[in-house]
Amino acid sequence: MKQLQNYQHTIYASYLGYITQAIVNNFAPLLFLTFSREFSLTLDKITLITTINFAVQLIVDFLSARLIDKIGYRISITAAHFFAGAGLLGLGLFPSLFRDPYTGILIAVVLYAIGGGLIEVLISPIVEACPTEQKETAMSLLHSFYCWGEVGVILLSTLFFWIAGITSWRIISCIWAIVPLINLVYFTMVPLYPIVPEGKSLGVLQLVRNRAFWWAFVLMICAGASEQAMCQWASTFAESALHVAKTAGDLLGPCAFAVLMGISRAFYGKHGERIRLKTMMLASALLCVACYALAAFTQTPLFGLLGCAFCGLSVGIFWPGTFSMASARIPAGGTAMFALLALAGDLGCSGGPTMVGLIANAAGDDLRKGLLAAVLFPLVIVCCLITGSGKQA
Repeated sequence: MKQLQNYQHTIYASYLGYITQAIVNNFAPLLFLTFSREFSLTLDKITLITTINFAVQLIVDFLSARLIDKIGYRISITAAHFFAGAGLLGLGLFPSLFRDPYTGILIAVVLYAIGGGLIEVLISPIVEACPTEQKETAMSLLHSFYCWGEVGVILLSTLFFWIAGITSWRIISCIWAIVPLINLVYFTMVPLYPIVPEGKSLGVLQLVRNRAFWWAFVLMICAGASEQAMCQWASTFAESALHVAKTAGDLLGPCAFAVLMGISRAFYGKHGERIRLKTMMLASALLCVACYALAAFTQTPLFGLLGCAFCGLSVGIFWPGTFSMASARIPAGGTAMFALLALAGDLGCSGGPTMVGLIANAAGDDLRKGLLAAVLFPLVIVCCLITGSGKQA
Protein backbone atom coordinates (compact mmCIF):
# COMPACT_ATOMS: atom_id res chain seq x y z
CA MET A 1 0.00 0.00 0.00
CA LYS A 2 1.30 3.45 -0.95
CA GLN A 3 2.88 5.42 1.90
CA LEU A 4 2.06 9.10 2.47
CA GLN A 5 5.34 10.86 3.34
CA ASN A 6 4.11 14.23 4.65
CA TYR A 7 3.74 14.33 8.44
CA GLN A 8 0.57 16.42 8.00
CA HIS A 9 -1.16 13.18 7.03
CA THR A 10 -0.07 11.77 10.40
CA ILE A 11 -1.73 14.72 12.11
CA TYR A 12 -4.91 14.36 10.02
CA ALA A 13 -5.13 10.66 10.89
CA SER A 14 -4.63 11.61 14.54
CA TYR A 15 -7.52 14.07 14.31
CA LEU A 16 -9.71 11.22 13.03
CA GLY A 17 -8.37 9.09 15.88
CA TYR A 18 -9.71 11.53 18.44
CA ILE A 19 -13.02 11.71 16.58
CA THR A 20 -13.15 7.92 16.98
CA GLN A 21 -12.41 8.34 20.68
CA ALA A 22 -15.30 10.80 20.92
CA ILE A 23 -17.68 8.29 19.32
CA VAL A 24 -16.53 5.57 21.71
CA ASN A 25 -17.07 7.72 24.81
CA ASN A 26 -20.16 9.73 23.90
CA PHE A 27 -22.52 7.68 21.73
CA ALA A 28 -23.77 5.24 24.39
CA PRO A 29 -24.61 7.98 26.98
CA LEU A 30 -27.15 9.40 24.51
CA LEU A 31 -28.98 6.08 24.85
CA PHE A 32 -28.91 5.64 28.63
CA LEU A 33 -32.62 6.33 29.13
CA THR A 34 -33.44 4.34 25.99
CA PHE A 35 -31.51 1.35 27.39
CA SER A 36 -33.30 1.81 30.70
CA ARG A 37 -36.74 1.77 29.09
CA GLU A 38 -36.11 -0.89 26.44
CA PHE A 39 -34.19 -3.35 28.62
CA SER A 40 -35.55 -2.37 32.08
CA LEU A 41 -32.12 -1.36 33.40
CA THR A 42 -31.74 0.35 36.78
CA LEU A 43 -29.56 3.42 37.28
CA ASP A 44 -26.75 1.38 38.81
CA LYS A 45 -26.63 -0.88 35.73
CA ILE A 46 -26.59 2.17 33.47
CA THR A 47 -23.74 3.57 35.59
CA LEU A 48 -21.81 0.32 35.08
CA ILE A 49 -21.72 0.92 31.30
CA THR A 50 -19.62 4.05 31.81
CA THR A 51 -17.60 2.43 34.60
CA ILE A 52 -16.64 -0.58 32.46
CA ASN A 53 -15.81 1.60 29.45
CA PHE A 54 -13.26 3.66 31.32
CA ALA A 55 -12.10 0.81 33.58
CA VAL A 56 -11.14 -1.24 30.50
CA GLN A 57 -9.42 1.81 29.02
CA LEU A 58 -7.56 2.17 32.30
CA ILE A 59 -6.32 -1.45 32.15
CA VAL A 60 -5.22 -0.95 28.54
CA ASP A 61 -3.36 2.22 29.56
CA PHE A 62 -1.52 0.31 32.29
CA LEU A 63 -0.48 -2.55 29.98
CA SER A 64 0.53 -0.11 27.24
CA ALA A 65 3.23 1.48 29.40
CA ARG A 66 5.40 -1.61 28.87
CA LEU A 67 4.03 -3.19 25.68
CA ILE A 68 3.61 -0.43 23.08
CA ASP A 69 7.34 0.05 22.42
CA LYS A 70 7.72 -3.72 21.95
CA ILE A 71 4.69 -4.14 19.68
CA GLY A 72 5.27 -0.96 17.69
CA TYR A 73 3.14 2.13 17.17
CA ARG A 74 1.73 1.22 13.76
CA ILE A 75 0.43 -2.21 14.75
CA SER A 76 -0.96 -0.79 17.99
CA ILE A 77 -2.81 2.15 16.43
CA THR A 78 -4.37 0.02 13.68
CA ALA A 79 -5.45 -2.56 16.30
CA ALA A 80 -6.98 0.27 18.31
CA HIS A 81 -9.22 1.27 15.43
CA PHE A 82 -10.14 -2.36 14.72
CA PHE A 83 -11.39 -2.85 18.30
CA ALA A 84 -13.25 0.48 18.26
CA GLY A 85 -15.04 -0.44 15.04
CA ALA A 86 -15.85 -3.95 16.28
CA GLY A 87 -17.29 -2.59 19.52
CA LEU A 88 -19.54 -0.06 17.81
CA LEU A 89 -20.80 -2.76 15.44
CA GLY A 90 -21.34 -4.98 18.45
CA LEU A 91 -23.35 -2.33 20.28
CA GLY A 92 -25.80 -2.37 17.40
CA LEU A 93 -25.86 -6.16 16.96
CA PHE A 94 -25.07 -7.94 20.25
CA PRO A 95 -28.18 -6.96 22.31
CA SER A 96 -30.29 -8.88 19.79
CA LEU A 97 -27.94 -11.88 19.70
CA PHE A 98 -27.69 -12.54 23.45
CA ARG A 99 -30.47 -13.86 25.67
CA ASP A 100 -29.65 -11.04 28.07
CA PRO A 101 -29.34 -7.82 26.00
CA TYR A 102 -27.40 -6.15 28.82
CA THR A 103 -24.66 -8.78 28.46
CA GLY A 104 -24.43 -7.94 24.76
CA ILE A 105 -24.11 -4.24 25.55
CA LEU A 106 -21.30 -4.84 28.05
CA ILE A 107 -19.34 -7.07 25.64
CA ALA A 108 -19.57 -4.37 22.97
CA VAL A 109 -18.44 -1.77 25.52
CA VAL A 110 -15.39 -3.87 26.42
CA LEU A 111 -14.41 -4.17 22.75
CA TYR A 112 -14.64 -0.48 21.92
CA ALA A 113 -13.06 0.43 25.24
CA ILE A 114 -9.94 -1.55 24.28
CA GLY A 115 -9.75 0.56 21.13
CA GLY A 116 -10.44 3.76 23.03
CA GLY A 117 -7.73 3.02 25.58
CA LEU A 118 -5.12 2.40 22.90
CA ILE A 119 -6.12 5.54 21.02
CA GLU A 120 -5.79 7.64 24.16
CA VAL A 121 -2.31 6.27 24.84
CA LEU A 122 -1.03 6.54 21.26
CA ILE A 123 -2.44 9.64 19.57
CA SER A 124 -0.87 12.31 21.79
CA PRO A 125 2.71 10.94 21.56
CA ILE A 126 2.27 10.36 17.82
CA VAL A 127 1.51 14.07 17.34
CA GLU A 128 4.08 15.15 19.94
CA ALA A 129 6.73 13.33 17.88
CA CYS A 130 5.81 15.08 14.62
CA PRO A 131 8.30 17.82 13.58
CA THR A 132 5.99 20.74 14.51
CA GLU A 133 6.67 23.99 16.33
CA GLN A 134 4.67 25.19 19.37
CA LYS A 135 4.03 21.74 20.86
CA GLU A 136 1.57 23.04 23.47
CA THR A 137 -0.70 24.70 20.92
CA ALA A 138 -0.47 21.68 18.57
CA MET A 139 -1.55 19.42 21.45
CA SER A 140 -4.49 21.65 22.35
CA LEU A 141 -5.64 21.81 18.71
CA LEU A 142 -5.36 18.01 18.46
CA HIS A 143 -7.56 17.51 21.51
CA SER A 144 -10.13 19.95 20.13
CA PHE A 145 -10.98 17.29 17.55
CA TYR A 146 -12.25 15.09 20.35
CA CYS A 147 -14.75 17.87 21.01
CA TRP A 148 -15.73 18.29 17.36
CA GLY A 149 -16.20 14.53 17.22
CA GLU A 150 -18.45 14.71 20.26
CA VAL A 151 -20.47 17.50 18.64
CA GLY A 152 -20.79 15.46 15.46
CA VAL A 153 -21.91 12.37 17.39
CA ILE A 154 -24.61 14.32 19.23
CA LEU A 155 -25.86 16.38 16.28
CA LEU A 156 -25.87 13.59 13.70
CA SER A 157 -27.28 11.03 16.13
CA THR A 158 -30.00 13.47 17.20
CA LEU A 159 -30.85 14.15 13.55
CA PHE A 160 -30.97 10.43 12.85
CA PHE A 161 -33.24 9.80 15.85
CA TRP A 162 -35.53 12.63 14.74
CA ILE A 163 -35.81 11.16 11.22
CA ALA A 164 -35.79 7.43 11.93
CA GLY A 165 -36.91 7.32 15.57
CA ILE A 166 -34.99 6.41 18.71
CA THR A 167 -35.91 2.74 18.20
CA SER A 168 -33.48 2.69 15.24
CA TRP A 169 -30.45 3.32 17.48
CA ARG A 170 -28.89 -0.02 16.45
CA ILE A 171 -28.53 1.18 12.85
CA ILE A 172 -26.62 4.36 13.64
CA SER A 173 -24.34 2.45 16.02
CA CYS A 174 -23.26 0.35 13.03
CA ILE A 175 -22.91 3.49 10.89
CA TRP A 176 -20.56 5.08 13.43
CA ALA A 177 -18.31 2.00 13.17
CA ILE A 178 -17.34 3.13 9.66
CA VAL A 179 -15.18 5.98 11.04
CA PRO A 180 -12.58 3.86 12.90
CA LEU A 181 -12.48 1.28 10.12
CA ILE A 182 -11.62 3.98 7.54
CA ASN A 183 -8.97 5.46 9.83
CA LEU A 184 -7.48 2.01 10.37
CA VAL A 185 -6.56 2.00 6.68
CA TYR A 186 -5.32 5.63 6.82
CA PHE A 187 -2.90 4.82 9.67
CA THR A 188 -1.27 2.07 7.61
CA MET A 189 -0.15 4.75 5.12
CA VAL A 190 1.12 7.72 7.19
CA PRO A 191 4.66 8.25 8.56
CA LEU A 192 5.22 7.73 12.30
CA TYR A 193 8.12 9.29 14.24
CA PRO A 194 9.87 8.22 17.49
CA ILE A 195 8.84 10.45 20.40
CA VAL A 196 12.18 9.97 22.24
CA PRO A 197 15.46 8.71 20.67
CA GLU A 198 15.90 4.97 21.17
CA GLY A 199 17.33 4.17 24.58
CA LYS A 200 16.76 7.70 25.94
CA SER A 201 13.22 7.40 27.35
CA LEU A 202 12.55 6.89 31.06
CA GLY A 203 11.22 3.59 32.31
CA VAL A 204 8.18 3.12 34.54
CA LEU A 205 10.28 2.80 37.71
CA GLN A 206 12.16 6.01 36.91
CA LEU A 207 8.89 7.84 36.33
CA VAL A 208 7.23 6.73 39.56
CA ARG A 209 10.21 8.10 41.51
CA ASN A 210 9.70 11.51 39.90
CA ARG A 211 7.71 14.01 41.97
CA ALA A 212 6.66 15.98 38.89
CA PHE A 213 5.14 12.82 37.41
CA TRP A 214 2.88 12.27 40.41
CA TRP A 215 1.82 15.92 40.33
CA ALA A 216 0.78 15.48 36.69
CA PHE A 217 -0.83 12.12 37.52
CA VAL A 218 -3.17 13.73 40.08
CA LEU A 219 -3.96 16.54 37.64
CA MET A 220 -4.91 14.00 34.98
CA ILE A 221 -7.22 12.08 37.32
CA CYS A 222 -9.08 15.27 38.15
CA ALA A 223 -9.04 16.45 34.52
CA GLY A 224 -10.78 13.26 33.38
CA ALA A 225 -13.22 13.29 36.28
CA SER A 226 -14.11 16.99 35.86
CA GLU A 227 -14.82 16.45 32.16
CA GLN A 228 -16.69 13.16 32.16
CA ALA A 229 -18.69 13.57 35.38
CA MET A 230 -20.68 16.25 33.57
CA CYS A 231 -20.38 14.97 30.00
CA GLN A 232 -21.59 11.43 30.73
CA TRP A 233 -24.61 12.57 32.73
CA ALA A 234 -25.60 15.80 30.93
CA SER A 235 -28.17 14.16 28.64
CA THR A 236 -29.81 12.22 31.48
CA PHE A 237 -29.63 15.25 33.80
CA ALA A 238 -31.42 17.43 31.24
CA GLU A 239 -34.21 14.88 30.79
CA SER A 240 -34.72 13.61 34.33
CA ALA A 241 -33.78 16.55 36.58
CA LEU A 242 -34.46 19.56 34.36
CA HIS A 243 -37.43 17.91 32.56
CA VAL A 244 -36.25 19.07 29.14
CA ALA A 245 -37.26 17.16 25.99
CA LYS A 246 -34.54 14.76 24.80
CA THR A 247 -33.70 16.56 21.54
CA ALA A 248 -33.52 20.01 23.17
CA GLY A 249 -31.70 18.60 26.18
CA ASP A 250 -29.04 16.88 24.06
CA LEU A 251 -28.46 20.01 21.97
CA LEU A 252 -28.38 22.47 24.86
CA GLY A 253 -26.63 20.14 27.32
CA PRO A 254 -23.97 17.70 26.07
CA CYS A 255 -23.77 19.22 22.58
CA ALA A 256 -23.22 22.75 23.88
CA PHE A 257 -20.75 21.28 26.41
CA ALA A 258 -18.74 19.76 23.55
CA VAL A 259 -18.87 22.91 21.39
CA LEU A 260 -17.55 25.12 24.17
CA MET A 261 -14.91 22.56 25.14
CA GLY A 262 -13.76 22.52 21.52
CA ILE A 263 -13.72 26.31 21.35
CA SER A 264 -11.57 26.42 24.49
CA ARG A 265 -9.02 24.00 23.03
CA ALA A 266 -9.03 25.56 19.57
CA PHE A 267 -8.60 29.03 21.11
CA TYR A 268 -5.54 27.95 23.04
CA GLY A 269 -4.30 26.09 19.97
CA LYS A 270 -4.36 29.37 18.03
CA HIS A 271 -3.38 31.91 20.71
CA GLY A 272 -1.55 29.77 23.27
CA GLU A 273 1.85 31.34 22.65
CA ARG A 274 0.49 34.57 24.23
CA ILE A 275 -1.22 32.96 27.24
CA ARG A 276 0.54 31.28 30.16
CA LEU A 277 -0.81 27.73 30.34
CA LYS A 278 -0.90 27.55 34.13
CA THR A 279 -2.91 30.79 34.33
CA MET A 280 -5.50 29.54 31.84
CA MET A 281 -5.83 26.21 33.66
CA LEU A 282 -6.30 27.90 37.03
CA ALA A 283 -9.00 30.25 35.70
CA SER A 284 -10.68 27.30 33.99
CA ALA A 285 -10.72 25.26 37.22
CA LEU A 286 -12.43 28.07 39.12
CA LEU A 287 -15.02 28.40 36.35
CA CYS A 288 -15.57 24.63 36.52
CA VAL A 289 -16.40 24.83 40.23
CA ALA A 290 -18.97 27.54 39.49
CA CYS A 291 -20.54 25.52 36.64
CA TYR A 292 -21.04 22.38 38.73
CA ALA A 293 -22.53 24.45 41.54
CA LEU A 294 -24.91 26.22 39.14
CA ALA A 295 -26.14 22.93 37.67
CA ALA A 296 -26.58 21.40 41.13
CA PHE A 297 -28.41 24.27 42.85
CA THR A 298 -30.51 26.02 40.23
CA GLN A 299 -34.19 25.18 39.86
CA THR A 300 -34.40 26.94 36.48
CA PRO A 301 -33.87 24.59 33.48
CA LEU A 302 -32.14 27.31 31.42
CA PHE A 303 -29.56 27.99 34.14
CA GLY A 304 -29.06 24.25 34.65
CA LEU A 305 -28.33 23.84 30.94
CA LEU A 306 -25.97 26.84 31.04
CA GLY A 307 -24.09 25.17 33.90
CA CYS A 308 -23.71 22.01 31.79
CA ALA A 309 -22.67 23.93 28.68
CA PHE A 310 -20.11 26.27 30.25
CA CYS A 311 -18.61 23.36 32.15
CA GLY A 312 -17.35 22.32 28.70
CA LEU A 313 -15.59 25.65 28.29
CA SER A 314 -13.98 25.26 31.70
CA VAL A 315 -12.64 21.71 31.30
CA GLY A 316 -11.33 22.08 27.72
CA ILE A 317 -7.73 22.90 28.60
CA PHE A 318 -7.30 20.41 31.47
CA TRP A 319 -6.38 17.26 29.53
CA PRO A 320 -4.09 18.67 26.78
CA GLY A 321 -2.68 21.22 29.22
CA THR A 322 -1.62 18.50 31.63
CA PHE A 323 0.03 16.52 28.81
CA SER A 324 1.92 19.65 27.77
CA MET A 325 3.03 20.50 31.31
CA ALA A 326 4.20 16.92 31.85
CA SER A 327 6.14 16.93 28.55
CA ALA A 328 7.84 20.19 29.50
CA ARG A 329 8.80 18.96 32.99
CA ILE A 330 9.76 15.40 31.94
CA PRO A 331 11.01 15.62 28.33
CA ALA A 332 12.33 12.04 28.38
CA GLY A 333 9.04 10.63 29.64
CA GLY A 334 8.33 8.81 26.37
CA THR A 335 5.63 6.21 25.80
CA ALA A 336 5.54 5.13 29.43
CA MET A 337 4.71 8.64 30.64
CA PHE A 338 1.93 9.14 28.10
CA ALA A 339 0.50 5.71 28.87
CA LEU A 340 0.50 6.27 32.63
CA LEU A 341 -0.99 9.74 32.30
CA ALA A 342 -3.67 8.32 30.01
CA LEU A 343 -4.28 5.73 32.73
CA ALA A 344 -4.70 8.53 35.25
CA GLY A 345 -7.08 10.39 32.94
CA ASP A 346 -9.17 7.27 32.36
CA LEU A 347 -9.19 6.58 36.10
CA GLY A 348 -10.80 10.00 36.47
CA CYS A 349 -13.11 9.42 33.50
CA SER A 350 -14.32 6.22 35.16
CA GLY A 351 -14.37 7.43 38.74
CA GLY A 352 -16.01 10.81 38.14
CA PRO A 353 -19.23 9.63 36.43
CA THR A 354 -19.36 6.55 38.67
CA MET A 355 -19.23 8.70 41.80
CA VAL A 356 -21.97 10.96 40.42
CA GLY A 357 -24.17 7.96 39.58
CA LEU A 358 -23.66 6.19 42.91
CA ILE A 359 -24.30 9.32 44.99
CA ALA A 360 -27.36 10.14 42.87
CA ASN A 361 -28.64 6.57 43.31
CA ALA A 362 -28.10 6.73 47.08
CA ALA A 363 -29.97 10.07 47.18
CA GLY A 364 -33.05 8.63 45.47
CA ASP A 365 -31.92 9.14 41.86
CA ASP A 366 -31.18 12.83 42.53
CA LEU A 367 -28.53 13.78 39.96
CA ARG A 368 -28.20 17.26 41.45
CA LYS A 369 -26.57 15.82 44.55
CA GLY A 370 -24.29 13.66 42.42
CA LEU A 371 -23.14 16.64 40.35
CA LEU A 372 -22.57 18.72 43.48
CA ALA A 373 -20.14 16.09 44.78
CA ALA A 374 -18.15 16.39 41.54
CA VAL A 375 -17.06 19.93 42.58
CA LEU A 376 -14.29 18.09 44.42
CA PHE A 377 -12.35 17.45 41.19
CA PRO A 378 -11.80 21.01 39.93
CA LEU A 379 -11.04 22.07 43.52
CA VAL A 380 -8.16 19.57 43.61
CA ILE A 381 -6.90 20.98 40.28
CA VAL A 382 -6.86 24.46 41.82
CA CYS A 383 -4.81 23.16 44.77
CA CYS A 384 -2.34 21.35 42.47
CA LEU A 385 -1.81 24.41 40.27
CA ILE A 386 -1.29 26.70 43.25
CA THR A 387 1.20 24.41 44.95
CA GLY A 388 2.91 23.53 41.64
CA SER A 389 5.77 21.10 41.03
CA GLY A 390 8.96 21.55 39.06
CA LYS A 391 9.48 24.32 36.53
CA GLN A 392 6.66 26.58 35.41
CA ALA A 393 4.85 26.16 32.12
